[in-house]
Amino acid sequence: MKVVLQRTYYPNGTNGTLFVNDEEICHTIELPWLNNQRRVSCIPEGSYRLRKRYNEKFKWHLALEAVKGRSGILIHPANDAKRELLGCIAPVLYHTGIGKGVYSRKSLDLLLMKLNGVLTTREWVPFLIERFKKT
Repeated sequence: MKVVLQRTYYPNGTNGTLFVNDEEICHTIELPWLNNQRRVSCIPEGSYRLRKRYNEKFKWHLALEAVKGRSGILIHPANDAKRELLGCIAPVLYHTGIGKGVYSRKSLDLLLMKLNGVLTTREWVPFLIERFKKT
């Protein structure tokens, strides 16, 4: 299984599209790239590992492992990056602006459903973040 996030960077936020095995699943919103500064920047492009996680605030969501210089990076519901994220990634059904989108919980549930067979076996899911490349 391959999970890829393709990003487009803007001064006020980062918008992306998330693919599972080359199938577009949802879009994403994040904070702008500010040199990986904690709590104000999206994380660097690169390869990470995903695992399923649960807490009372977000219910079922995903955690990214081994993010250089960062900890607690999650994929959780949010519709406005600047107001609701501290470096994490939020799935959204579609973008409504830079760093903004709608139906985040629904999008996360769809992503979890796509990954459920792998995540329930306690296997790590590889996760690649890259810059969007126009073809």
